[in-house]
Amino acid sequence: MTTKGKVVIITGASSGIGEATAKLLAKKGAKLVLAARRERNLIKLVDEIKADSGEAVYFVTDVTKEEDNQNLVAFAKKKLWKNRCDFSKCWHYAKLTAICS
Repeated sequence: MTTKGKVVIITGASSGIGEATAKLLAKKGAKLVLAARRERNLIKLVDEIKADSGEAVYFVTDVTKEEDNQNLVAFAKKKLWKNRCDFSKCWHYAKLTAICS
């Protein structure tokens, strides 16, 4: 599956595996919505991705709060999803990853 042009929500994006995944997918042309609690780290990562010609926005999110998750998806739809798409959830170690075509 190609990620070029796909919208991907990455939670836990402010460090570790989430950050590494964001950098990898940005290089492959994905449109990223980065989510985590640490806004300073998110800003830095978005700046790095944009400096490398990638597309990314961020939304401060605590995935343990259902309202934050709903707001994250609404934000992603408003910011990056231009066309109708299906939304799929994949839970892995309490991280929500959404990929849309």
